[in-house]
Amino acid sequence: MAITAAQVKELRDSTGAGMMDAKKALTETNGDMDAAVDWLRTKGLAKAAKKSGRTAAEGLVGVVVEGGRGVAVEVNSETDFVAKNADFQNTVATITKAALGVDDIEALKAADVDGKAVGDMVTGMIATIGENMSLRRMTTLSGESVVSYVHNAAAPGMGKIGVLVAMTGGDEAFGKQVAMHIAAVNPAALGEDDLDAAVVAKEKKIQMDIARESGKPEQVIEKMIIGRMKKFMAEVTLLNQSFVVNPDLTVGAAAKEVGAEITGFVRLEVGEGIEVEKEDFAAEVAKMGA
Repeated sequence: MAITAAQVKELRDSTGAGMMDAKKALTETNGDMDAAVDWLRTKGLAKAAKKSGRTAAEGLVGVVVEGGRGVAVEVNSETDFVAKNADFQNTVATITKAALGVDDIEALKAADVDGKAVGDMVTGMIATIGENMSLRRMTTLSGESVVSYVHNAAAPGMGKIGVLVAMTGGDEAFGKQVAMHIAAVNPAALGEDDLDAAVVAKEKKIQMDIARESGKPEQVIEKMIIGRMKKFMAEVTLLNQSFVVNPDLTVGAAAKEVGAEITGFVRLEVGEGIEVEKEDFAAEVAKMGA
């Protein structure tokens, strides 16, 4: 029998299954909705595997600090709705805690939690919740003290942006202010020496080309470039940026005032760098020929 788009949508809405999975289930069961639901349930992990092609650009960043070591982990889902799911949040918390014991994302995927690998936990959540998910990345930071901050927190220790700041001296309150600054301003590096040399060279060339368009002599241009590159550094490096808490001071100067030295930072934002194709339901139906 012919399967209609309305049937596919009804099954998809009730089960969270993908478009093609829902259509196949209805085809296999001759349009019987209840039987199609059962067919999807019997697929379990096979259903999870078929979701791996869908873009997962939402989700949460989890952060946790223990002693002088902090970790930040990004776990993606397809929709923000899932990021608000308690089971998903509990899984992110478990994964983030497990990350304290490893050094990279591959080791985290293999890490054992109550007899189950973290990678298998994520696969199991895909089957349970019905969306593609991915354990995208993790990063670590160590220092005399490490302070964490989560922006747009969905639950304790997790949100859309996670920040870690490593310091010597100072106190947690100051570290939290710096972390909030990092969340808001998104510096490219800690200081000038930490910037990618290729980025600096590219910016200098751009500024030289702009200055030469003015027709000024080379010796004048050289002096102009010194000022422009100083301004560039003030915009992209944390220690040289105006502190959002007190714009009269740079972050570096503010740290010095409280007897602190910022030795490193980490900032992870959910979905950054992921290209998302938006397509409405009607377009999906047209594409699959339903």
